[in-house]
Amino acid sequence: LLDAALPSVRGFRSPRAWAFALLGLREYVRRFAGDRAARQAQEELAERLLARYRETAGAGWNWFEDVVSYANATLPHALLATGEEMGRSAYVEVGLAALDWLVSVQKATEGHFVPIGSNGFYVRGGERARFDQQPIEAHATVSACLEAYRITGEQRWRREARRAFDWFLGRNDLGLPLYDANTGGCRDGLHPDRANQNQGAESTLAFLTALLELRAADHVLHPSVEEVSVREPA
Repeated sequence: LLDAALPSVRGFRSPRAWAFALLGLREYVRRFAGDRAARQAQEELAERLLARYRETAGAGWNWFEDVVSYANATLPHALLATGEEMGRSAYVEVGLAALDWLVSVQKATEGHFVPIGSNGFYVRGGERARFDQQPIEAHATVSACLEAYRITGEQRWRREARRAFDWFLGRNDLGLPLYDANTGGCRDGLHPDRANQNQGAESTLAFLTALLELRAADHVLHPSVEEVSVREPA
């Protein structure tokens, strides 16, 4: 199935599709390191992402596109993961620079995490959309920051991961929790005046995966670090 899919994957035009494919390929080549076709696709997609960054980034805009839209942290995450796996320092350097910039524009003056809103996104030279804030952004940021932490060992990345995760628990613009301890689900986002009461699969998986990744990082890297304090889902 992977062999059949690779030609289509290499034909993708979306940087986010490249990034998601790179994260999947990283896991695949860890198990099947000798698969040359997978390795070639991995390098090709990473080079495309690197080239896109170099073409687009400029003063005050360390990004891959002229708009910051959705699943944003997945883009630097893909370069970090691929660079670490392939031993390519250029990928890691760009991944860290882009992620550093992204977390800076996703932080309120009060210090809490503020993902770019889906109601307008953040177009270069424009204003950042404050709402609607989506769970996928918090999860993507947790994952990317934990990857940066594993690679660099810098505690600031673990703090950024926790900052993004705390958005689910109510440390956000409205002070409202997205995680519902009664159902184990996650609400679908933040509107300007309320939390979206739907608890869809994507949102719930975003929360649960972010929680698992934080706990895994704590146990694998620092077993003595206390666990994320959140009531277990039913």
